[in-house]
Amino acid sequence: MTSTRQPRVIALVGMPGSGKSLCAQHLQERGFFQFRFGGIICDEVERRGWPVNPQNERIVREELRNVEGMDAVAKRALPTLKKALEQYPIIVIDGLYSWTEYKTLRRELGDIITVIAIVSPRHKRYERLANRPERPLTRQEAEERDFNEIESLEKGGPIAIADYTLVNDGEIESLLACLDELVDALVQQAHSEEQTAS
Repeated sequence: MTSTRQPRVIALVGMPGSGKSLCAQHLQERGFFQFRFGGIICDEVERRGWPVNPQNERIVREELRNVEGMDAVAKRALPTLKKALEQYPIIVIDGLYSWTEYKTLRRELGDIITVIAIVSPRHKRYERLANRPERPLTRQEAEERDFNEIESLEKGGPIAIADYTLVNDGEIESLLACLDELVDALVQQAHSEEQTAS
């Protein structure tokens, strides 16, 4: 009998500036299929002919959820995710936001989702957000974004229920080494369970 915890979908979650997208990019460079939930928002912004910037992304993100539900992005992503699961043994999701999205993915995909939270001290996140080359944020802007994502987007739920948590409070190389170790263990687990089932 195979385990219902076989990891086939790795969802990376975290607050802005935690290093989540960097981790997702690292896994993509390792050859994993990566799907960025934020890409759905950017695509919709571009479809409307608007410039892609934090303000327009926020408008579209909140409008989609108001009209289509808090799991709007997950529902739009599901066809792509299901198709990817037919082609790849493990896929990576960057940016699972809301608690409702998490529950929708669990309902539609089953217990094959492993959630990894990337967490970092708030002052370190704010330093990164202020110093990033694209779309830097002041401390006030970063705090406002935090509050909005927690209160309006249910972002805290997936972070709180994560299966694993990696702390990003030092060198990025250390974070990526810990990520590689964890993902390699999950991949090995998936392979072992496939062999047991066959």
